[in-house]
Amino acid sequence: MKTLTGLGKADRERLSAVLRASKGTISVPETADILDMPNSGAAKLLARWATKGWLSRVRRGLYVPVPLESRTADIPLEDPWLVADWIYSPCYIGGWSAAEYWDLTEQIFRTVVVMTTQRPRKRKTEINGTDFLLRSIADEAMFGLKAVWRGQVKVNVSDPTRTILDMLNDPQLGGGLRSAVDMFRNYLNSEKKDLKLLIDYGEQLGNGAVFKRLGYLLEKYAGNEQALMDMCRERLTTGNARLDPALNSPKLITRWRLWVPERWAED
Repeated sequence: MKTLTGLGKADRERLSAVLRASKGTISVPETADILDMPNSGAAKLLARWATKGWLSRVRRGLYVPVPLESRTADIPLEDPWLVADWIYSPCYIGGWSAAEYWDLTEQIFRTVVVMTTQRPRKRKTEINGTDFLLRSIADEAMFGLKAVWRGQVKVNVSDPTRTILDMLNDPQLGGGLRSAVDMFRNYLNSEKKDLKLLIDYGEQLGNGAVFKRLGYLLEKYAGNEQALMDMCRERLTTGNARLDPALNSPKLITRWRLWVPERWAED
């Protein structure tokens, strides 16, 4: 456990200036700019303040402040979204994390889903006690986003329709097929539903499997949306896809060119 120790007057003044000007996270370049000093000097200052317990190191060159009421610098991230935005930008918060934000699920997920144009070596990582699930996307897939304030910083999160699209593209982003479908059904029953926009987003993403899954699920849970199902049929690509690539799916629904798990075919 790293305990807090005292700072001299000059350090207190400089740390106060950095904390006043920072926006949730504190980086070496930002500190150098605030204190009008070289990056090397700023890096040494931040490292010293972290050693004394006034900052918590997130990764090399990036820190978060330790709350004054804390007796230790070993703290969980106060807002993981801010840290994700700093480390993985351009990115957005998506999947089940976005679904939680838009009240499309009552489940509580400990891991934060981050969709990034970067190519991180690890798909799963842990930072100061918070787990992150990373998915790489193309630059042109950065659409359907909403900028939301997190303190003094705007962070991108997928809007409700894009959130559902991402789960249709990869059900694991919803925590698995059953969970993702539950979120889809909540979306259908919410004021956030915009199925025409979902079709438009699907075309923009360009994955034909999305329309096979969407058409099948509309038929199953929103049979009155005939016009939307017809739009999905018009966009069916050749070949057969799986409802969830992670599951054994022995039953082929030919009208949707979709392999589904046996129990789904029986429902």
